[in-house]
Amino acid sequence: MTVQLYARDVGSGTPLVLLHAFPLSSAMWLGQREGLANRFRVITPDLRGFGGSVLGDDEPSIDAMADDVARMFRGLGVRRAVVGGLSMGGYVAMALGRRHPDLILGLVLAATRAAADTAPVRENRLRQAELLESEDSTRVLVDEVLPGLVGPTTYRQRALIYGRVRGLVQATPPRAAAWAQRAMAGRAESFGALRDLRVPALVMIGDEDALATEAEARAMADAMSNAELLVIPRAGHLCAVEQPDLFNQAVAEFAAALARTAR
Repeated sequence: MTVQLYARDVGSGTPLVLLHAFPLSSAMWLGQREGLANRFRVITPDLRGFGGSVLGDDEPSIDAMADDVARMFRGLGVRRAVVGGLSMGGYVAMALGRRHPDLILGLVLAATRAAADTAPVRENRLRQAELLESEDSTRVLVDEVLPGLVGPTTYRQRALIYGRVRGLVQATPPRAAAWAQRAMAGRAESFGALRDLRVPALVMIGDEDALATEAEARAMADAMSNAELLVIPRAGHLCAVEQPDLFNQAVAEFAAALARTAR
C-alpha cells in the first residue's frame, strides 16, 4: 500500500528534511521549524502511523518508511535535500541513503546507530510491540520508553520540555508504535550504506544519552569519508528538543556550507 506522508513544509532555500524519533511525530521539530525556516526550507514529515500519516497495511520495515520519504520528495518537488534523522529517524535516513542515495545532499545523524539491534534489544522491542497491542499500551510508552528519551538535566531543569515530550509520547497511536518497534527490530546494519554514501555528514550525540552512545556515534562518523562528530552538552536522547539552539546552530552551519558547494 502506498502511504502518503503528512508533512509540515516551511521556509525557503536549501531543503532540510528532518525525520523524527520514536515514539513521537514531526511535532518534535517545532524548535527546528522556528529556528531554521528563516534560512532553509524545513520539511518535517510524520513517519507512517504517527501524527497525521496513516499506517497502511505493509509489513513492518524501515525500508518501507524510507520509500515513503522518497515518495514525499517527489510529491513536494524536492530533487535533493540535507536529510537529518534522530534515533528512529536516523535509521530511516540511513535506509534512504542506501535505497535512494541520489536524494541526499548531506546527512545529519543524531542519537542513532548504524549497528543492527543486539538480541536482547530486539527481544525487548518485540515484547513491547506485543504489549502495545494489548490493554496496557500507554503504560509501555510512558513507563518504559519515556524515561530514556531525555537526560537528567532536562528532567531536573527543563520541566516544560519534559512535559512536551511526555505529551507527545502519550499521543502516540499504539498500533503505530508496535509496527515501528517491529520495523526497528528487523532492520539490518547500515555501515555498508554509510561507507557507500559519498556525501558530507554530521553526527551528533547528547552527552547524557542513555540509549545511544558516543562510541556508536564515532563508529558512524568513522565509516563515512567526510563526517564530523559533535557531542551536545547537557542533552539526552532527544538532543534536538533538549538543546534546540545548539542543534540548530550545528545543522545551519553544516547545511549552509553544503548549499554553497552545491551552487
